[in-house]
Amino acid sequence: MSIRPVKRVIMSKPTLEGAGVHLRRAFGFDNTSEFDPFLLLDDFRNDIPADYRAGFPWHPHRGIETITYVLAGTVEHGASMGTMAS
Repeated sequence: MSIRPVKRVIMSKPTLEGAGVHLRRAFGFDNTSEFDPFLLLDDFRNDIPADYRAGFPWHPHRGIETITYVLAGTVEHGASMGTMAS
């Protein structure tokens, strides 16, 4: 097994998404071909619950798998089709 070197470091950018959710987006703005198979990477780290409580309006994922990585605390994700993941 070989270890690949870091190609580049990307700083995330403050972004408003959904119904006004404050987050930081590392990638997913422009050409994402070098991140394939991932489309975007968002960081929801925040100590102000009001910044993300608005949530996201209904939107289809069209077969795209959502992966949630939680470092601390909890998260509840309700998919547009009514299924819940937590």
